[in-house]
Amino acid sequence: MMTTAKYSMSFTTGALFYHESVKLADLYMSTMSWDNVRNNVIIGNIIQARTINTLKRVTNEIISRLKMLTDQEIILFNDTDYADRKYILWLAICRRYAFIADFAVDVVYDNFISLKISVTYDDYNTFFNRKNEWNNELDNIASSTKIKLRQTLFKMMQEANLLDGNNTIIPVIPSTVFRVLLGEINRKETMFFPFSEQTRRAG
Repeated sequence: MMTTAKYSMSFTTGALFYHESVKLADLYMSTMSWDNVRNNVIIGNIIQARTINTLKRVTNEIISRLKMLTDQEIILFNDTDYADRKYILWLAICRRYAFIADFAVDVVYDNFISLKISVTYDDYNTFFNRKNEWNNELDNIASSTKIKLRQTLFKMMQEANLLDGNNTIIPVIPSTVFRVLLGEINRKETMFFPFSEQTRRAG
């Protein structure tokens, strides 16, 4: 799924941000305004950041992801369980960052359906180098940042329960609620999650 689109690579701020996202999504449902959410979080330091700069940076990052979800998906996020919430956050991240979306499809999903049990750093490095052939701006990323991007992405996948601590792929078994969401998104987005065609058809 090669693309020539430019990538946003600003996802080193943090990983899944599960607990913080739950707070902000709940606040959004009471205000229906992301501007109000941002102001309330910063004024009250709802996410308990240590510095104002961190507070602003993390708040903006989380909102930029949650804004990728529809209001109906936010409602579903607020009403469902722990596992489904993590999957929905992963969906939001993939929508926010095309680089991550492509990695989820081209590497994680492809490895899974090819019966490869894990995702390795070598897989990531090969993917990154291949993308660099089509996205020359990746050349400008410092080596230390490349390492941080890789670490952050793998941590996201582990926190979303897509990989275990050894980077073995964890198959997604959709709940009844999550099947509803899968039925409403497009096919490429369903491929952000490692589950079989049989499971997909059963949904």
